[in-house]
Amino acid sequence: MEPLNPTAPAAPQPALFIDDNIRYSLSNAAKWAKFLSILGFIFVGLMVIGAFSIGSILSMLPDTNPASAIMRGGGAMFTIIYLLVALLYFFPCFYLYRFASKTQNALLHNDQEYLHGAFHNLHRLYKFVGVLTIIGLVFYVVALIGIFIGSMFTM
Repeated sequence: MEPLNPTAPAAPQPALFIDDNIRYSLSNAAKWAKFLSILGFIFVGLMVIGAFSIGSILSMLPDTNPASAIMRGGGAMFTIIYLLVALLYFFPCFYLYRFASKTQNALLHNDQEYLHGAFHNLHRLYKFVGVLTIIGLVFYVVALIGIFIGSMFTM
């Protein structure tokens, strides 16, 4: 058996082949991704408008109910929460839009760099959503533990 030669050049890696079926699927995925991301941007805009409108809407509540006074005072809090949610929703839409645009450019110009950028943005999208999911799950677990501990003290 021959010993391995560490100075020998590495075997060339086969290039990834994108046939017509894959090209068709990527093209359709990019179209739907662009559509969904544009809808997402519209919803982000509506959330921002809603964030600045909620204060004036809450200020119109009648004074007859004590809960209305609390709600009126919380207008700024609702505005901040809506803006934070809009900001969190903006980034997945942004990454999805960039994935769609770069995929369409890669297929149009047959450019490997565009395709690399497209999948890099898809990676960023899934990483962002994954981190948010983990944060949400941790929040739920902490809330359930808090509810459990709180219910033990009320018995």
